[in-house]
Amino acid sequence: MPTNVLISFDDSENAMRAVNFVAGHFKPEASVTLFSVLLDTEAMCDMNSPELTPYFKREQQNFCSLEDKKNQLIEKAAQTARNSLIAAGFHSGQVHIKAQKRLRGVARDIIQEADSGYDVVVIGKKGVSALKEFFLGNVSQKVLQGVKTASVLAVS
Repeated sequence: MPTNVLISFDDSENAMRAVNFVAGHFKPEASVTLFSVLLDTEAMCDMNSPELTPYFKREQQNFCSLEDKKNQLIEKAAQTARNSLIAAGFHSGQVHIKAQKRLRGVARDIIQEADSGYDVVVIGKKGVSALKEFFLGNVSQKVLQGVKTASVLAVS
């Protein structure tokens, strides 16, 4: 049975390292899903409360357009990653892009998706020191600890 792979994906170099690792180390028969958690600023962009500071009210539209741009960059990067996997021999019908707005938090949303039927989760590991990671934590560390039904591979 082919492996069902989830790649936690954003537009970072770490995410592309995870994609390149899968391209080089997994069989092309594997089903691969590039999964992105998008920030949901829609509610904030629609706020029209008089309690908002005048500065935020002036900059609200700029802020909201930046989030739209970030989401577009992630979508474009995911398509590039998909094309890279297909060029490496993966079947186009087996490489999927899935994006969702953040529901509970980036790490928790990845964990929930991972536990919905994947065999392995591949995630790029940020280059932070062990001490900094211990105190601050990060998404990859939370995913490593939180996924219960799949193996997790952190790519440096």
